[in-house]
Amino acid sequence: MSVDGGTPLVEVDSLKKYFPIRKGLLSREVARVHAVDDVTFSVREGETLGLVGESGCGKSTLGRTIVRLLDPTSGDVKFRGRSIAKLGRRGLRPLRREMQIVFQDPYASLNPRKRVGSIIAAPLQIHGVGDRDERKKQVRALLATVGLSPEHYNRFPHEFSGGQRQRIGVARALALRPKLIVADEPVSALDVSIQSQMLNLLDDLQEEFQLTYIFIAHDLGVVRHVSDRIAVMYLGKLVELSPAEELYERPIMPYTEALLSAVPIPDPDLSDQRERIVLQGDVPSPINPPSGCRFHPRCRYMTDICVQVEPPLVDYGNGHLAACHHPLNVDKETLDRARVSERHTPAAADEHAKPEDPSGASQPVPTPDIQRSSVVRRIVDYSKRPEEQT
Repeated sequence: MSVDGGTPLVEVDSLKKYFPIRKGLLSREVARVHAVDDVTFSVREGETLGLVGESGCGKSTLGRTIVRLLDPTSGDVKFRGRSIAKLGRRGLRPLRREMQIVFQDPYASLNPRKRVGSIIAAPLQIHGVGDRDERKKQVRALLATVGLSPEHYNRFPHEFSGGQRQRIGVARALALRPKLIVADEPVSALDVSIQSQMLNLLDDLQEEFQLTYIFIAHDLGVVRHVSDRIAVMYLGKLVELSPAEELYERPIMPYTEALLSAVPIPDPDLSDQRERIVLQGDVPSPINPPSGCRFHPRCRYMTDICVQVEPPLVDYGNGHLAACHHPLNVDKETLDRARVSERHTPAAADEHAKPEDPSGASQPVPTPDIQRSSVVRRIVDYSKRPEEQT
């Protein structure tokens, strides 16, 4: 469902989620895994926000923290303008009806000892919705809604295929008529032929129930067709946020460019001629993330500024944000306008402040403007063949 403007349903502000690493007899904390680190964005009512990135970048942790299956380390999450980051169990109970999650693995997310009817009816029973007969009627209706037979009510999960089990998970998430569903890689464990059926089902359900999705995936080919906007994560950080089609036509962050180069193209001629960007090295440890831009150890455009200064998210127009000292596919006018906006942002002023050494002497740090001028930016038209690119 395409959404222009609209009221934010979810607002995430400087959200962090760290997992402590403990050792010794006293279980002292010796380090932390920076799973989600200072992430800020919003999701408008009725839209689908795609959340992509490599495995281990923090996508699932972010989704679970938003719906409060995990408690945030710091930062805030607002639902309909109300802060929910510090709510206790009692305060979260009514919000559970508004926020649900569909898990990645349909084989592990359903209790094998429970019948399907009991699994789907559990949210209704917990929240005291209707009596037994009314709940049974609602569950049968939900089974029909997700493309299963009402006669499946008394079957066990092992009697279903992977795609059917995921439909059961979707039915369970819909039971309380939520407004937000976090779909945590809901099609990654399914066959390709079944994936399209599941995506079409989710699209139909969004129209019917007026749902808002946060759709988590690592397959950018899938995300393109279901998302209104796409957010790209790397090592716990949000590095790019853009309208879906614009991200594919004009990636600004080099990491996004590398991800897009791996998306399969149906045309064999185009696929053979396209440049495949292979990232060098391994993903750094989230226990001790790199200084500056976290992508710099693997970035082919890296310069000194990338090592020293963490790039802020800069708006390059049309709601396209990216955190990069060397933005790609940006014309000079847009780049100059973004620089002016960045200089007048308080966060950017703090980011470029001169650090002091222990002796009190101020140490100059090169500004992004100086370093950007040393990099040749490529403006790519993805509608052209590779040999036609300038």
